Amino acid sequence: MALAFAGAQIAQAQELFFDDFRQESLTALADHGWTVRQAPGHPGIVGARWGAGSVALVPKSSGATNQVLRLRATTNGSGEGTQQAQICQQRKFFEGTYAARVRFSDTPVRGLDGDAVIQSFYLVSPLKHDFDPEFSEVDWEYLPNGGWGDTRTRLYGITWQTVRLDPWQAHNQAHEEFRSMDGWHTLVLQVMHGKTHHWLDGVEVAVHGGRNYPVVPMSLNFNHWFSPGGILEVS
Repeated sequence: MALAFAGAQIAQAQELFFDDFRQESLTALADHGWTVRQAPGHPGIVGARWGAGSVALVPKSSGATNQVLRLRATTNGSGEGTQQAQICQQRKFFEGTYAARVRFSDTPVRGLDGDAVIQSFYLVSPLKHDFDPEFSEVDWEYLPNGGWGDTRTRLYGITWQTVRLDPWQAHNQAHEEFRSMDGWHTLVLQVMHGKTHHWLDGVEVAVHGGRNYPVVPMSLNFNHWFSPGGILEVS
């Protein structure tokens, strides 16, 4: 998954945040407020690793002068053999409009196809405990090989009220696009006036609200991870 840009209004101020990922290094990326995840834990495969080895700034195409942020995830079917990727901005985003140009991929660069992989662009606050009333999340999640009890390829647009991870119980509103999204797309999340709006390539496809509306500032994230229970035995 690769990102071309992200724009947003920052919580409590009419400000613009923009990044075209022209930084020369991950260190320079960090200077612009981005953090590459290192810590283990949810989401994904138990025992999976996270780290800078799965994140890179690369030319958009051969000979191109512009570049993109690339996230890679790999697995051999075991927790210790799984590498997942996540990068996040500071937790300062609340109401506003968030846009990203993202390239989704349906097939692996190498190895067997079929692992339940999730490619995401989202806003989220920490889940401090089960059914945390201040938990807030708005996201786009692409599942090229299906997952979560449904084998169909789909793009999820979700606005969350709260959740308990184990045993799983979620309270949210979701929209699904059942088709391949392989290639570049413009994803927009808008949080404004008690409603969240999901836009896909210039078309509004979902409006959520009520109890699911965010209540606290959130971080801006991109990640690439594998769904537990959806991994091939050998991959």
